[in-house]
Amino acid sequence: MSRAESLVQTPSRAAWREWLPGLASLRGWALPLLLLAVLESVVRLGWIPAYLMPAPSELVLTLWELAYGPLWTHILASSLRVVAGFAIGASLALVLGSLVGLSRRLEAYLDPTFQALRAVPGLAWVPLLLIWLGIDETSKVTLIAIGSFFPVYLNLVAGIRNVDRKLVEVGELYGLPRVTTVRRIFVPAAQPYLFTGLRAGLSMAWLCVVAAELLAATEGIGYLLTDGREVSRPDLVLVAIITLAVMGKLSDSLLKTLETSALAWRDNYEGDR
Repeated sequence: MSRAESLVQTPSRAAWREWLPGLASLRGWALPLLLLAVLESVVRLGWIPAYLMPAPSELVLTLWELAYGPLWTHILASSLRVVAGFAIGASLALVLGSLVGLSRRLEAYLDPTFQALRAVPGLAWVPLLLIWLGIDETSKVTLIAIGSFFPVYLNLVAGIRNVDRKLVEVGELYGLPRVTTVRRIFVPAAQPYLFTGLRAGLSMAWLCVVAAELLAATEGIGYLLTDGREVSRPDLVLVAIITLAVMGKLSDSLLKTLETSALAWRDNYEGDR
């Protein structure tokens, strides 16, 4: 290649390198778009009956119709329940997880009970909550709080117990008060575990809100699922599932952004390109 040709191609190469970060951020769309294209082709060719699996183009029309109707009401109702239940469950997990993580005596009293309750499926709580609290919002928020409690609790206790013992001994050597030791040593070291627990707890909150709304609700994404099943409309069911996936992804991305901001001080391995 001559020097003139090299000079001509240099700007285009530079422009391509500027586009690379933006293209890399779109790689997450590759698999969903491929699946949508395959599904559209399979349904249009008649390999799958349309009454069982509508084509993605038909789902877009259904979503467009719902967007000017009850969809936003359902999203708002489910979101408010998730926020309330997750706030209650995560707050209790922060308090109890911190106490159990810092005290082996409290762990002996509380942790066996929590581990036993953690093995109970979320749906098993529904009949009892309906008997105790009725079919109003209290039972739904309580179920979400129970579901989101355990991931946050477990990860926080694990984070505290994985703090380097030498750091704690250094704090004791310098005579740091207990509150200062927790603030300067335990909190930074346990934060990665805490955010992992928060993200897992938020995902569990979305699972629990669907379970609650499937059984007793007049609005919400879970109710939309039930409505689609009762009227034999798979397009409504799939739209509700897609809405759940989008809401779960948006809420998880928000927590991930907070995690990145709060843990900007870390110099950790982020994986190969």
